[in-house]
Amino acid sequence: MLVYIHVPFCTTRCRYCAFYSNPLGRGVDPASSPVVRDYVDTLFMELAHWGDRLGGSTVQTVFFGGGTPSLLPPRIIGLIMERIGRYFKLAHKAEVTLEANPESLRGGHRVTQYLDAGINRLSIGIQSLDESMLRMLGRPHKAQDSMHAAFLAREAGCANINVDLMWGLPGQSVRQWLQTLKDVMRMSPDHISAYGLTIEPGTPLELDVEDGRLILPPERDQNIMFMEGAALLEQHGYMHYEISNFARMGFQCRHNMGYWEGEDYLGIGPSATSTIAGRRWTNPASQKAWDSRTRDGSLGQEVEELDPQTRVLELLMLRLRTARGLRVKAYREMTGRDFVRDHQRLVQALHENGLIRIRNGYLRLTRSGMLVSNSILSNLFARTREVLKQGLAPGAKPDVNPAAGIGSGSLGEAVLAEEAAGQMIGSFGGSAADQTDAADAAENIVVPAGPLGRKRTTGRNTEIRPVQWPKA
Repeated sequence: MLVYIHVPFCTTRCRYCAFYSNPLGRGVDPASSPVVRDYVDTLFMELAHWGDRLGGSTVQTVFFGGGTPSLLPPRIIGLIMERIGRYFKLAHKAEVTLEANPESLRGGHRVTQYLDAGINRLSIGIQSLDESMLRMLGRPHKAQDSMHAAFLAREAGCANINVDLMWGLPGQSVRQWLQTLKDVMRMSPDHISAYGLTIEPGTPLELDVEDGRLILPPERDQNIMFMEGAALLEQHGYMHYEISNFARMGFQCRHNMGYWEGEDYLGIGPSATSTIAGRRWTNPASQKAWDSRTRDGSLGQEVEELDPQTRVLELLMLRLRTARGLRVKAYREMTGRDFVRDHQRLVQALHENGLIRIRNGYLRLTRSGMLVSNSILSNLFARTREVLKQGLAPGAKPDVNPAAGIGSGSLGEAVLAEEAAGQMIGSFGGSAADQTDAADAAENIVVPAGPLGRKRTTGRNTEIRPVQWPKA
């Protein structure tokens, strides 16, 4: 399984952030903070709790997220890793990621200490290299801190470095975004996460946008940022392997890949979510409530049993985020049904607009399709819910997590998928009435307003409106 550890502390809260966090304030030493000490004590108790219930499970990846996990001293990170190794089986060459803000890595010795504590992958939250945009976002660091942090990490011997960036920022031009990518690539990171800004309800940034103090780039410019930014990164050796993620060969984030491929994961800390053996639960988004639940042993008691429909919808959502795409056979294994036949008109419309490709048993989004993935998924979800009202076909195995597949799928599956797509495309190419049907199907596809971006768990209902198809 995967292990995620939520560290809810930050120096100051960023103006766009909707994750659960607890700002400590500038000048506060986390090592001597009572609230941090209490958090670590409770974290150890929660690890022991799950060690008793899930002990012996093999842990493939560990991810320290936040907040700003790099506020925790390396000694504490080392103790947490020691406890994980005590209660579970830490896989040989397990990927262990620490999210870090650039300013928290000042002093070369700190990175070395994190590596000694068991960290082997650093994810540095750069977001922007423009000083005015960093201030607008409420980031506590400066552009030079970012470049210095990447240099220190590499000099300390970290062989796997990710940087987080944001595009679609208020006042940002296409030229500025592409220049940011060029400057970041000079740092030679192994992985780049490029998220479109998502305006979250209740954040200071949302108020500024609603009141007109900040203006987002036009939708056309945001489309160009995504398309040309992705093309630029691929030209320089960064494979576009997921909607918002790019990596040099062999440096894909194994932890996130586990999420997208439906692996079990255990979430530790306040607000962390777990999904194990088809059961899902979420810790309270409050350190006090989380501490109380941990002490009385009631963690994980409010469990959601994932029904077949939820499992199928998550299969579609998670697999279609990736460049590999949805293995058509996995849909058949879970439902006993044929994906192409179930979604015939939608698949036809998407194919004709250059938004999907079907090859070697996989259906994947093109880059243009990734740009409007929320739209595509909305339509797929609606049709899938309708189809599943008829029930699963005999032989369906909704409770079994279908293997992601390490190759291109079976030859038979590939031929069946491509033949089905070809027959569909041919059937829609004849009469004028048929062509009108295809056009109507395309027009019914909609995309959420605002830029594509990293989604927070807010439960927000997104406004839906149609857009023109982007050109590849």
